[in-house]
Amino acid sequence: MTQITLHDGSIGQELVKRSGDRSVAMWSTRVMIEQPQVVGEVHDAYFAAGATVATTNTYAVLRDRLKRVGLDEEVGRLADIAVSSARKAQESAGTGRVAGAFGPLGASYRADLTQPVDKAVELYAELLTDLREHVDLLLFETMASVEQAEGALAAAAAHGNGLPVWLSVTVADDDGKRLRSGETLDQLAPLVTRYRPAAVLINCSPPEVIGAGLEVLKTFGVPFGAYGNGFTRISEGFLKDAPTVDALEQRTDLTPEAYANFAMGWVDQGATIVGGCCEVGPDHIAELARRLRSAGHEIV
Repeated sequence: MTQITLHDGSIGQELVKRSGDRSVAMWSTRVMIEQPQVVGEVHDAYFAAGATVATTNTYAVLRDRLKRVGLDEEVGRLADIAVSSARKAQESAGTGRVAGAFGPLGASYRADLTQPVDKAVELYAELLTDLREHVDLLLFETMASVEQAEGALAAAAAHGNGLPVWLSVTVADDDGKRLRSGETLDQLAPLVTRYRPAAVLINCSPPEVIGAGLEVLKTFGVPFGAYGNGFTRISEGFLKDAPTVDALEQRTDLTPEAYANFAMGWVDQGATIVGGCCEVGPDHIAELARRLRSAGHEIV
């Protein structure tokens, strides 16, 4: 029997679906102002499904992103709504942890927008200051290049108050051993040695390629895991400036059972943290929880 941390699933996409599927830029962030109760409903659904980590809806609560939609002065307010929603759900569930989420600066999957490390430390400082006293761990996710990953880890070291840090990277749709920048996963090894994150993960990538990437992560000497997405691919349209979810197509074949098959394979490889990313919802997490328990694992 292995102790497995069951991460939640999609936050932003689930918010879009529950709040009326409004395909406009930054809607998953705007919803915290217009329909804040929906954020709590999403966290409640994941805890009910068996998840033991609530990821705050702060992936895009970064001043450089919010400026594009006129919300750059709302960083503190949005962070407060996101954290309080996650913490309330966690306390209601009576179990689990709250992970403060940080997405890449600029845009997702865009290694070409990577900021220099010192600039990344500066830009992440505001949200880190808002979250660090109110969460149990820091989750820097969907990092697409080695330099993005280093900027995240350096920012956490400088402003994270010693909280555990999970570093999660996104890999190429057709090659789980390469970051979306084209760099190989093993190029992350010196950063792991230098900063010693509490875990290294792969997220927002096709489940089919994640297993290959985990074979690299397991050599780093820290806990590892994964949470894949349910997109057919990351389209060229989504790689343009200020995209909306219309540019991404949801898979129709990735049922809860199919997704759980992938995730159980990751556990067989030694992963101790599994969950879901975009288009992987509460039903997927519930099925994964059932499968983990049936296999004799303890969800912690």
